[in-house]
Amino acid sequence: MDSQFSFDGPRERGLVLVATPIGNLEDISTRALRVLGEADVILAEDTRRTRQLLAHFQISGSRLVSYHEHNRIQREPDVLDWLKEGKLVALVTDAGMPGISDPGADLVRLARNAGVPVTVVPGPSAALAALVISGLPTDRFVFLGFLPRSGRAREEEIARLAGYPETIILYEAPHRVIRTVRDLAQVLGNRRAAAVRELTKRYEQVVRGTLGELIGWLEGEEPKGEWVLIVEGAVSASNEHRIFGEGESSGEDDMNQWCEEVTRQVAQGVSVRDAIRETARRHRLSRRALYQAYLKRAEGNG
Repeated sequence: MDSQFSFDGPRERGLVLVATPIGNLEDISTRALRVLGEADVILAEDTRRTRQLLAHFQISGSRLVSYHEHNRIQREPDVLDWLKEGKLVALVTDAGMPGISDPGADLVRLARNAGVPVTVVPGPSAALAALVISGLPTDRFVFLGFLPRSGRAREEEIARLAGYPETIILYEAPHRVIRTVRDLAQVLGNRRAAAVRELTKRYEQVVRGTLGELIGWLEGEEPKGEWVLIVEGAVSASNEHRIFGEGESSGEDDMNQWCEEVTRQVAQGVSVRDAIRETARRHRLSRRALYQAYLKRAEGNG
């Protein structure tokens, strides 16, 4: 019987993107080890970290060359020469899949334009690992890497996020993560979210809750390490099951909280219609879903 798996494929040529562990060294694949051992040149974001990885697995003989955002323009002519000479060039990042939030994608385009073969050795990815462990919907998602650090570009990017129905994946540095979660909460409302760090490492942390709850937790900690933020997409009439779905108690708790906001506004003299509209706008909710939940809650209390 034919197997869907091939354990003896053709040897790689040209440029090979090689995924490396994001923490636990046991996650490296046997194919990745072979390619790194066979490569004529290994391009590394940080040669010190990659040298430690190679030493751990007793890989030697490959030329290790730095390739990162700040030297890629100067380095790329040499890389293209090596590739045209028929050398096997492996590209790695500090951790995870090269080409994600690093200049690897630019190198792939250059190699393709030069007619050089490009292949990939798949493996660990912090973004996907954080997504599947977050507990948020995984059927549709959008990855945005790092947000702009400041200014109008940052404000506009976060504003665009408000309308995305997909689960949102972001990277963030430790010294900016609290500010980013605050900014997201201010614009997106109190959505469900997860903050993930140190995946596959000894001190792996996954904090789940609303954005407001994450702010409270982060303010009581000293955020260290690189973070992945997973944020629920915008709720609309077409995905109301996220609120009313079975087994999603956190969604039900959020809806109760939003209904209480409506109740407080009505008690202060605001019409139900205006209170529903304002609360739905603030939290990016379906007005129809919120109104139905409010009526159901009112009937239960009556």
